[in-house]
Amino acid sequence: MAELKTKQNETDVYEFINKTADSDQKRIDSYELVKLMTDITGCEPKMWGDSIIGFGYYHYKSERSAQEGDWPLIGFSPRKAAISLYVYSGCAGQEAMLEDLGKFKMGKACIYIKKLADINQNILKKIMASTIDFLQEKWGNQGKNQK
Repeated sequence: MAELKTKQNETDVYEFINKTADSDQKRIDSYELVKLMTDITGCEPKMWGDSIIGFGYYHYKSERSAQEGDWPLIGFSPRKAAISLYVYSGCAGQEAMLEDLGKFKMGKACIYIKKLADINQNILKKIMASTIDFLQEKWGNQGKNQK
């Protein structure tokens, strides 16, 4: 089985943001997301792979294969086309929250936004909190602490 490439590492988060965010707005939004996600999780930001800023972690085991590994509870990436928010688990109640989130596009495992001002941050906080609760209930409470 192939080893997961996206692992927590010691790359400097702020250096990554300054190098990767391709506009002042994206940089400002990225710093705001770091603060927001740190407040929600109580965890410091850590780089996961080359491009994801994650907060906390959980250990999962696939129900369909032998794959298992660690993954951030929530996170984001300031990509060129949009900011990818890894905050959505599809757990109960989140579909309804999306209706009030604001302007975004939905991917398979993430929410894409152009800028933070396009969405309701109070709804985003509720989505993040419900995702964290869901993941900790499913996989255990190990995810609140950094490795």
